[in-house]
Amino acid sequence: MPGGRTVESEYGTMRVFEWGPQDGQKVLLIHGVSTPCVALRDMAREFEALGCRVMLFDLFGRGFSDAPRDIPYDDRLYTTQILLALASSPLAWTGDDAFHLVGYSLGGAIAAGFVAYRPTLVRSLTLVCPGGLIRPHHVSLKSRFLHARGILPSCLMNAIVRYRLNSHQGKTNADVPEAEDLDLDIPFDKVKVLPNVKVGDVVRWQLRHNQGFPQAYRSTMGNSPIYGQHSKGWMRLAQHLKDRQGGTRMPGLTNGRVCLILAQKDPIVIAQEWIEDCIALFGERGVRYHVLDGGHEIAISRGKLVANTAMKTWSEPFQLDTGLD
Repeated sequence: MPGGRTVESEYGTMRVFEWGPQDGQKVLLIHGVSTPCVALRDMAREFEALGCRVMLFDLFGRGFSDAPRDIPYDDRLYTTQILLALASSPLAWTGDDAFHLVGYSLGGAIAAGFVAYRPTLVRSLTLVCPGGLIRPHHVSLKSRFLHARGILPSCLMNAIVRYRLNSHQGKTNADVPEAEDLDLDIPFDKVKVLPNVKVGDVVRWQLRHNQGFPQAYRSTMGNSPIYGQHSKGWMRLAQHLKDRQGGTRMPGLTNGRVCLILAQKDPIVIAQEWIEDCIALFGERGVRYHVLDGGHEIAISRGKLVANTAMKTWSEPFQLDTGLD
């Protein structure tokens, strides 16, 4: 991808990509738990084609970013990484209504937590098949064990996670680790990231070339706000949205709503559950939802459609939702 730079920090180096017209609307994209930011390339290129300045970065322990070993991979670490990425730009990415924030899968959970404490900074929030409000009963006992702390030595747990992520088993679902045995139209690992590169290829590359990847994956699944956040940071986000639905103009979160983009066949981010939970939290005015055909991979496989859906929602007037797109 164009506009690549290496950013040094106390946590190690991270890889950031930024390109597009300097005077365009700014869009920051955050990827999922196991696929680095190259997975969102098509979406980013479409935002650029629509006149936007885009920024992506590899989360710590993924892609070309280092993996710090002495701290948990929680929302505090990822918030710090977002701020490091923004500060590394030659352009201003701070101030009121500075940029649109788009988070996919784990990136959605990270984005929601970021905005919950910085509502004026972000012009709009778009969540694509996000984590955060996934109901806890979707977490299998096996996954609870694998991502728990202190049960087995870390080196052994990392080895187990490495084995599970290695898609030679033919069933690994990298960004949806609980959904191993469901009948999907296309296995997640078979989704194309580049013309000749699939998700499984990217995961295997990370296992070979980024030694911190298994630890980063396991720590993220055990420490990040992926499941059952209904009464936590999402409540703060809900209040920020309500504050912006009155007559007084406030910076950030235009129109006091979130753009939620879901997939009909997503086995973990269940569309109907998310619609119910978001309306309960944010109210009907606080969320504009779209349900697209496809599975959890839509941000990768249908990135252009996701980008156009998001941009349309950012500028449209408020209306109550009535059903599927």
